[in-house]
Amino acid sequence: MSSHKVTSLKLKRKSRLLEIAFDDGNEYQLTCEFLRVNSPSAEVQGHGNPTLVTHKRNVNIKAIEPVGNYAVKLIFDDGHDTGLFSWDILYQFCVNREVLWQQYLARLRAEKGSREPLIDMQIRYS
Repeated sequence: MSSHKVTSLKLKRKSRLLEIAFDDGNEYQLTCEFLRVNSPSAEVQGHGNPTLVTHKRNVNIKAIEPVGNYAVKLIFDDGHDTGLFSWDILYQFCVNREVLWQQYLARLRAEKGSREPLIDMQIRYS
């Protein structure tokens, strides 16, 4: 049972941000890149041995699909669509955002990974 409920989700494509409001009145912003590299999917999380996701600085969310009244499936423009983001996972991401981001950057440095896209593309949204 979820202890935090999302009351509003707003995707800002140009700035690549997902604005999330919870029933406790708190509002947060998470970048699409943060959500993609921390996806709760088995593809990313593995079985206790998470995969380092790289080259996602410019990734965006293409669609958001509700899953019951407890989660959303985020469909990213790089084709990733297997993560179910429950309200509790989103809340934990929001309140622990800075720590999780610093851990990701440290892992990138340690494994000589990059956030930069493999192919530079200009994408326009209408």
